[in-house]
Amino acid sequence: MFRRRGTIIAEGLKIVGSVTAEGLVEVNGQIEGDLYCTSLVVSPKASIAGGIQAERVVVNGRVEGPIRGGDVVLKSRAHVVGDIQHDTLSIEPAPISTGVRCARARTVTRRRRSPRARAKSSRITGAKPRPLEAGEAAQSRDLKSFR
Repeated sequence: MFRRRGTIIAEGLKIVGSVTAEGLVEVNGQIEGDLYCTSLVVSPKASIAGGIQAERVVVNGRVEGPIRGGDVVLKSRAHVVGDIQHDTLSIEPAPISTGVRCARARTVTRRRRSPRARAKSSRITGAKPRPLEAGEAAQSRDLKSFR
């Protein structure tokens, strides 16, 4: 997936400030600041406190901040606190995600429930569907965007 050439931020190294690099960046240490690169691998012992922007992101450590990437992979030891904006998202079993809101970067499509499914759910609950008021419709749309 990645080329062998790249930048390694070794274990025990702490960088405070913004980091910009071309190609692959492998983080084994700590970064307090934003990180901009082409490809990023966050190892299990690594931590990043700041935003990430990369074409490909693999997280197996701790990230506190927003992630903007084309292909984002959360490995089993990933701990993410922040929003994830992506084209594709892969999540292995058991990552820890706190306060994460994921959104596709390009288009977000919503599937509407068919009239038959709506009628079936109202029969199960016994509730009759009622039209939403103007304020309720806007609030409902806002809540759905966070799911």
